[in-house]
Amino acid sequence: MERKILSIAFIFGIVMMCSPAFAAKGTALITATQTGSNVNGEAKFNETPAGLDIEVKVANVAPGKHGFHIHEKGDCSDEGKAAGGHYNPDNVTHGFLPHDGFEHAHAGDFGNIEVGQDGTGILKVVIPGLTLTGGKYSVEGKSVILHEKEDDFGQPTGNAGGRIGCGVITIQEETDSRVENMQDNKITDEDIDDITKADQTDDMDTNQTGK
Repeated sequence: MERKILSIAFIFGIVMMCSPAFAAKGTALITATQTGSNVNGEAKFNETPAGLDIEVKVANVAPGKHGFHIHEKGDCSDEGKAAGGHYNPDNVTHGFLPHDGFEHAHAGDFGNIEVGQDGTGILKVVIPGLTLTGGKYSVEGKSVILHEKEDDFGQPTGNAGGRIGCGVITIQEETDSRVENMQDNKITDEDIDDITKADQTDDMDTNQTGK
């Protein structure tokens, strides 16, 4: 029995040690900046070991490519202008962050989201080094901006035109991912039975050896 308890405790410890402590999640609800526009969408942010996982969905947008960036202030008033400029903590030139990195692109330079004929578009990207909370490149409390035109990566900000959608990035939840991991990989009754059987086999082998 003692061996079984130690075995279960060992498994629990391994799962806890191998999992990152906390995983923050956030969201930005994108709304139209212009009266009469139906532009809407959502950006989801999820901290992962590989970087900040970002998924953006928009709807009721004109077909084509539209610049999509994180801006420095969490304010969507004044038709999105209150969001300020691109999030650029290193004061570097404009670029495409997933390709150019922080040395050659703003921390908010996500390029374009391509919208289909049905008015919807999806952008998925994982950015190593970018975070939702904490660190130099945290995006908590900043804004996402959907632009009316394509980002052509020209200077200083990509010539993407006006701001047709805006949303402030807020923390949705911050959970201990080790607990989630235990839930995903929880020890079942079958696992305990397997451990028990293994212990019983070891005990029988030990007894036979003692004889």
